[in-house]
Amino acid sequence: MTCTPLLPFEALGRNWWFKAESLQQGGAFKLRGAYNRLAQIPAEDRPNGVVAFSSGNHAQGVALAAKMLGMPAAIVMPADAPRVKLEGTRALGAEIILYDRHSESRERIAAALADARGAVLVPSFDDKNVIEGQGTVGLEIAAQLGHAPARVVMPCGGGGLAAGIALALPDSEIIVAEPFGWEDMGRSLEAGHIVEVPADAPFTACDALQTRRVADQTFAALKEAGARGIAVTEAEHRAAMRFAFGLGLVVEPGGAVALAAALAGKLPQDGVETVIVCSGSNVDPVAFAEVLREA
Repeated sequence: MTCTPLLPFEALGRNWWFKAESLQQGGAFKLRGAYNRLAQIPAEDRPNGVVAFSSGNHAQGVALAAKMLGMPAAIVMPADAPRVKLEGTRALGAEIILYDRHSESRERIAAALADARGAVLVPSFDDKNVIEGQGTVGLEIAAQLGHAPARVVMPCGGGGLAAGIALALPDSEIIVAEPFGWEDMGRSLEAGHIVEVPADAPFTACDALQTRRVADQTFAALKEAGARGIAVTEAEHRAAMRFAFGLGLVVEPGGAVALAAALAGKLPQDGVETVIVCSGSNVDPVAFAEVLREA
């Protein structure tokens, strides 16, 4: 596991901190939770391996953790997942099972496969050990600053990263950022109960954040923390990707939404110490080049 850098930057006339999980092994924070979950599996059960489902970042995190621990891994991935994520997962030695995200249930496919093989099913966020592993991002931030920050803003799909950070930093304000039309965690926190993403949700390039229902335990942790959500547009996260590249960092669409919220002026303008988490770098090179050409 890499201790990722906490980098200062200036925007909108103020100073911010940038937690570069885009530089984590596997290209995203997901290795933290995956390794913590797989490390709990008893030695006698490891030969049967693990099964996971993911659009790509959790897939690579599980594949890498399994490789480190000498376990086989099978990952259920959408057929339209970014090529860079499919190839990255396969390169780590994992078996890939493709499915149609519009007509099939990845959860049912993965559960049936795990049952048939006697393997351990590793959810991407609905798991206590996974959430605790993701929470090491928060612990690192506090260690690097020498104290807990006043506010942390992070991308949110299923909520594993956000819940983990909230548990690790109970005195920090937690804000989750999501793509417009997919801001189910934000809507759930506002409503006080889980609200699913509607079937007619608009297109988003943030494939890593296309979770249609958050988990009970991630929602509960964020509700307890008093977290709230912010939604960003496609144009805003694309602008954030270009800004990050100017800092020398490659950030994927879903990984850039928290930065997008900051750059779009959607965060409180109170000047308090704020850490922005950029969660992943696994973006298709051609798509990334198109974003950069918009500048």
